[in-house]
Amino acid sequence: MASMKIKKGDLVKVIAGKDKDKEGKVIAVNRKNNTLLVEGINMITKHTKPSMANQQGGIVHQEGPIDASNVMYLHEGKATRVGFKMDGDKKVRYAKSTGKVID
Repeated sequence: MASMKIKKGDLVKVIAGKDKDKEGKVIAVNRKNNTLLVEGINMITKHTKPSMANQQGGIVHQEGPIDASNVMYLHEGKATRVGFKMDGDKKVRYAKSTGKVID
């Protein structure tokens, strides 16, 4: 399986779907299903029963998973593809549009 090019905490831009052109921060990454949770993107309504954690219950709005292929990494305000290269003996991510190392 190829490694995931987007990590938790990255700023991404949605390139397909109902939330196209919106931007947000990655909250969680699910490598198994190749999906992401992005802040404010793909909002769903969930009906919850009252519980110890949520005494009131009711309708809760939360982020739904979005496929990793539908987002692009934002580098210096522009969407770019991400690649991997060796920096000495360390593997690093870099922005393909500028060639600069991300982390």
